[in-house]
Amino acid sequence: MIKITLRLATLTLLLFSALGYAQEKKKFSSIPNILQKISPDDRVDSWVLVYNSYGKGEEIKTSGGKLSYTPQFSGFNLFPSEDSFYYIAYSLGGKINYVIDVEALKKFVGKIDNPQEAAIILTADGYMVDEEFKDLAGNYHEDQSNYYLDLGKVTSKECPYQKTHYTLTVNKSNGLVTNVKDNGTYIELYNKKCANNPRLLKVEKKEEPKKDEPKKTPKRR
Repeated sequence: MIKITLRLATLTLLLFSALGYAQEKKKFSSIPNILQKISPDDRVDSWVLVYNSYGKGEEIKTSGGKLSYTPQFSGFNLFPSEDSFYYIAYSLGGKINYVIDVEALKKFVGKIDNPQEAAIILTADGYMVDEEFKDLAGNYHEDQSNYYLDLGKVTSKECPYQKTHYTLTVNKSNGLVTNVKDNGTYIELYNKKCANNPRLLKVEKKEEPKKDEPKKTPKRR
């Protein structure tokens, strides 16, 4: 009887631990910190992550030996509104190579080893960690099989400009996205030039006097 009770208690604790593990959401850190979580393929000898702002490069992370590389004048962004950019220089078989776009970054990351790499890979499909709205589009949780990422995406650059947030399920074993849940729009911005601006539509509904219509003179009694 004691053994059965202990087994039941153990199973209950494991169940609650698994549920807690699956439901605990964590906010992604800053974009530089996300990029520092990259763990590329073992065949890469050494690499350096560089942040370029206003033409000045800053090495954010180095791995392996010292690299002699050429500064790059273009790179990738993980957030659409950033004016600066990042690039990676790496040594492979004695040759220096560069990662300056999202597709090359995706190949450099290779197999997904953590939720940060999952977020990086998904930028190739337009998703992003929105640092201004992390509660909606910049957090994740995980269980033994999957990562669950809450990310944002620019879904309209026309009027109104808008962002939508999604929950994406990424399988840990193969890195495939197995489910995408649309959680709705969380930013919708109009400007004065928008033809469909609700404020302008209200003004247009007001009747304006016709310029060509003759003025009516009062009748004499």
